[in-house]
Amino acid sequence: MKNSRTFSIPTKYVLPALGALAVLAALLSLCLGAVPLAPGEVLAALTGRGGGPAAQIVLYARLPRTCGCLLAGAALAVSGAVIQGVLGNPLAAPNVIGVNAGAGLCTALCAALWPAWTAAVPFAAFLGALGGVLLVLSIGARTGASRMTLVLAGVAVSGMFSAGIDAVLTFFPDALNGYTDFRVGGVANLAMGRVAPAFWVALAAFLLVLSLAGELDVLLLGEETARSLGLPARRLRLLLLALAAALAGAAVSFAGLLGFVGLIAPHMARRLAGEDCSARLLWAAALGGAALLTLCDLLARTLFAPYELPVGVVLSLLGGPFFLWLLLRQRRGRGAGRA
Repeated sequence: MKNSRTFSIPTKYVLPALGALAVLAALLSLCLGAVPLAPGEVLAALTGRGGGPAAQIVLYARLPRTCGCLLAGAALAVSGAVIQGVLGNPLAAPNVIGVNAGAGLCTALCAALWPAWTAAVPFAAFLGALGGVLLVLSIGARTGASRMTLVLAGVAVSGMFSAGIDAVLTFFPDALNGYTDFRVGGVANLAMGRVAPAFWVALAAFLLVLSLAGELDVLLLGEETARSLGLPARRLRLLLLALAAALAGAAVSFAGLLGFVGLIAPHMARRLAGEDCSARLLWAAALGGAALLTLCDLLARTLFAPYELPVGVVLSLLGGPFFLWLLLRQRRGRGAGRA
C-alpha cells in the first residue's frame, strides 16, 4: 500500500489534533442531547459535586454511552488499520471480511446459552471474530487470495454468520435485548458494567499491537523482504490478525455490528499521519476512530430529537458511499496500470 498522505499538517501536530478532537467530541456528547447541559453541570456531576437530574443523566446515561463510543471507535479503527496493513487490501475492514459478523454470532450464542456469564461475552466475541477472519483467509487462499476475492468471501461469510444470528434469536428470542440496535450497531442504554470487560480486552490487544509496530513496518515492505530480514511473516500475520479480531470482538460485544468505522478511520489516519510509522498510524487511527464514532452517535441522537437513530444507521450512510469511492478508485488504479 502506498503512502497516501496528502494533507500538509505537520506530523508532530497530527496526534495532538486528533486527541483534542476526541476530547471535544466526548465533551459535546456529555453536554448535548434531549436535555442540554452546561459544561459546569457535567463537570460537577463527574467530580461528585453535582446532584439532581443533571447528575443522573450524566452518570447513568451519557457517560457510559460516551465511553462506549470512544472505546468501540478506537478498537474498530485500530482493528481495521491492522487488517488493511496485514492483508495489503485497502477495502478490508472488520465488517467487510466477516470479523464483526463472527463476533456477533458468538455474542448471540453466549447470551443465549450462558446469559449469566456477561464477563465472558468479549472473549466469546473474540473467538467468533478470529474464526471469521480465518475462514475468509482460508477461502481466499484456495481461490487465489486476490483483493476482490477476500472482499467477496467476507461478504459471503458475513451473510452466513448473520443467518446464524437470526437462527439463534429464533430459538432464544430474549437472548439479545434491543436486537435491532445490536444488528445495526448502537450504544443506547449502555451500562458501564458491559463496557468494562471489553475495555480490558481491547486495552491488552492494543498494547500488544503497539509492541509489534516495528515488525508491522517490516511486514508492510512485503513478505519476501520480511523473510529475508529473519521475520516469521506467516506467524506474525496470524498474530496480528488475532489481535485485530480481539479488538473488533471487544467492540461488538457491547456496541453491536457497527460498520465502516474500521474502514473510514484508518484511511483518514493514513492521509493525516502517513504510513511510514505504524505506531503513529495506529495511534492516529485510535483517536480518529474514537472521535468519528462519538460524533456520529451525537448526530444520531440530536438530528431528529426527541427521536433517535441507531448510530449504525449514520455510519452506513457515511460508509456506503465511502466504500464505493474506494472500490472505484481501485478499479481506476488497475485500469491505469494496464494502460
